[in-house]
Amino acid sequence: MRTLIFILAITLAMPVLGQRRGKSDEGTVPTFQEGITYALPRTGLRIKVKAVKETFEPGPYASFAEQLLGITDAKNRASVNWFIDEVNMETFSEPDPNQVFKAMGYAAFLVNLTQDGILAGINSEASANELKTFTTNNMNGSPGKDDGFSFAHFNHTPIYAPGDSTNNFRPTRISVERKAAEAAERILECRLTRYHMVAGLMDEFHPDGEAYNASLKELKRIEKNYLSLFVGRTTYHSEKFSFDFVPTSSAERGEVVFRFSEDSGVLPSSDLSGKPVTVRVEPEKELISKYSGLAGSENPTAGESGVYYRMPAVVNVSLIYELNTIATARAVMAQFGQVAPVPEELLFGDYAIEFFPETGAVKSVHKK
Repeated sequence: MRTLIFILAITLAMPVLGQRRGKSDEGTVPTFQEGITYALPRTGLRIKVKAVKETFEPGPYASFAEQLLGITDAKNRASVNWFIDEVNMETFSEPDPNQVFKAMGYAAFLVNLTQDGILAGINSEASANELKTFTTNNMNGSPGKDDGFSFAHFNHTPIYAPGDSTNNFRPTRISVERKAAEAAERILECRLTRYHMVAGLMDEFHPDGEAYNASLKELKRIEKNYLSLFVGRTTYHSEKFSFDFVPTSSAERGEVVFRFSEDSGVLPSSDLSGKPVTVRVEPEKELISKYSGLAGSENPTAGESGVYYRMPAVVNVSLIYELNTIATARAVMAQFGQVAPVPEELLFGDYAIEFFPETGAVKSVHKK
């Protein structure tokens, strides 16, 4: 009787044991209804521009320059002129909103992503753990530094001359003509003194070479300051700007990055008072064509896991202002390349794949 009861208990328990074992077996082979979303990278350009502001301030005695010093080309109008002095370009990467995918199946728990969601690897340790440097673009230049010089503060002669008995000893204001004549006289004195020093015509020589050089330098400085009263003064101030620009397919014809005016300097692209500075990006067509011809797959399951990589293109970059090319560079840009699926045979855990997060290209494939 006891034997019969034991056999019946085992018989009833077997389906339950079978069900439990079946659930455990299913747990080792998960089926995913969702996946891991990631993006392929695109390449941007960071354009750094150094512009120089040239400011001319005419001298107060410009009208007397020819009469007193024989200078015929002294300018008497103030002017401001900007020009582009230097251009540098560098690349940066970011997720491409037009190339966002979802890894499904086994690939979903094998992906390695960077902190901004770009695919870095499959079944590998590859990832970019460092935070990208936060960069601020300077859109308004930097504040200028004035050296403090002003013709109004350059008082080389008294404003008033003492009076005499003819005017009841009242001070009289010195005329501009007399001031100009005295300034011209000092210029000529500086030149004559320098000539005497160099020719050795002075009564006494300086005790050493340093004093001699210092004296010549000081005479040059004095002459330059007095001469500026006639020929004016030109100062230069440089400002630096930077712009981020992500080229698209239309960049091959040229896209406006910023504008430039000789009167106002570097301006945003929206300011129509300046002339456009455009970027032209020309991909290497032959390379892209060969990539496109080999990117396809005859496997009907290609792309089923949703894992893709990029074959970045090489491009020629030109910065153009008024039909003149002011800067060129060659670079690798992801968005102009070809997107292709990773072979499904490499996504089952036996292989480790690493990608370049900056371009989306395959870095390495090896079997574990």
